Amino acid sequence: MINNTSRRDFMVWLTAATGTGSVPAWAQSGKKASAAQRIVVLGDSLSAEYGLARGAGWVALLQKRLAAEKITATVVNASISGDTTSGGRARLGALLKQHQPTVLVIELGGNDALRGLPLKNTEDNLSAMAQAARKAGAKVLLLGMQVPPNYGRQYADQFAQLFVAVAEKNKTALVPFFLQKIADRQDASAWFQSDGIHPLAQAHPQMLDNVWPALQPLLR
Repeated sequence: MINNTSRRDFMVWLTAATGTGSVPAWAQSGKKASAAQRIVVLGDSLSAEYGLARGAGWVALLQKRLAAEKITATVVNASISGDTTSGGRARLGALLKQHQPTVLVIELGGNDALRGLPLKNTEDNLSAMAQAARKAGAKVLLLGMQVPPNYGRQYADQFAQLFVAVAEKNKTALVPFFLQKIADRQDASAWFQSDGIHPLAQAHPQMLDNVWPALQPLLR
């Protein structure tokens, strides 16, 4: 066991050896100066490569983008097709414990709308996930969604706004509309699979481009 005197002598030696006049941060904390970041994506079919060839989805493309940008980070795709905010909330605790992410990307809520679940429930679940992640030491990025006009203008506006409200309340980063420049295109139908819900592989680079400007600052 190293006693206080030994530790003090070691610190003095280290300061002299480095020639900096100060002890490096890693020695002060007992940890390495920097560690690889871990990004966990908690999403639904939009992130789970539904209907796509393996490696064609935006999450897989994110890992390639990180390598190209020389950012040391690992991406864990914890997305499940059909998942709701309630399902994500139930799974999050175990994911935080297992992966200890530095960044959590939440891409959930679309299936809540498809199932007609109460907006208050969706908002509460998203807030609870953001709070749990921040408590665990992770930064949070929320990917907002929108619904088609046939849901009714009032509902569509309220649904889009709840993501803004959650981000503001919990001080998280936000992408207001994950499918921007895809679902709002004049030729949008050409960018979706036959179900009209899931984007084709050709849309996923744009999905990553929508995420990247909000995600990149969280990796600094």
